[in-house]
Amino acid sequence: MSSPKPVDSDQRAAHKGQQTKAAIVEAALGLATQIGLDGLSIGALAEVARMSKSGVFAHFGSREELQLSVVRAYHERFEAEVFYPAIDAPRGLPRLVALFNNWTKRTTTEIDSGCLYISGAAEFDDRPGPVRDALANSVNTWLAAMLRAVLQAKEEGHLEADIDAPQMVFEIHGLILALHYEARFLKTSQSLTHTAKGFENILKRYGASEMFTKTKPVTLKPV
Repeated sequence: MSSPKPVDSDQRAAHKGQQTKAAIVEAALGLATQIGLDGLSIGALAEVARMSKSGVFAHFGSREELQLSVVRAYHERFEAEVFYPAIDAPRGLPRLVALFNNWTKRTTTEIDSGCLYISGAAEFDDRPGPVRDALANSVNTWLAAMLRAVLQAKEEGHLEADIDAPQMVFEIHGLILALHYEARFLKTSQSLTHTAKGFENILKRYGASEMFTKTKPVTLKPV
């Protein structure tokens, strides 16, 4: 029996480099949710991560690549917390409801930090470039998942056959945007209750039966 092949120094160095970069991206993500993507810089991140500027720069090569890494990390976390858990729900309206509920639950974790998709849109809406494209692609990917869930609910007979699916997704998306504004900026105590009621109303208008329209609002932590 042959002995295990030893891990060479290059492999160890590469693994350590990956771990270091992941830790830097995590710190950058936390910083970006506080000060925005546009406020993110190699220098600011180096101070937070307690590294040299050259050490941080070596992992990204530019401020733009750092910002893109943060957008990717945020999107991966969003998928892990919102999208993938909802896939376990039955196809159709149960899955759509799960997506919405997971989305509102995530909102409760962003009251203090903010949503990178929303703050990023305000920062980069009129600034063409890779960062804006990455943000827009991430949001469009999520909205496409919502649209698939709506269409599947229609196919399963959970919604009326002649619904305007893109319009329904637009209205659901609008609820989430309003929730962030009300909960984070205006500090409205009933924002999640209003959001849950708004979602119920949308489902009813598009033909969902009573068994699907009662969504329990998430509890908003005190601010």
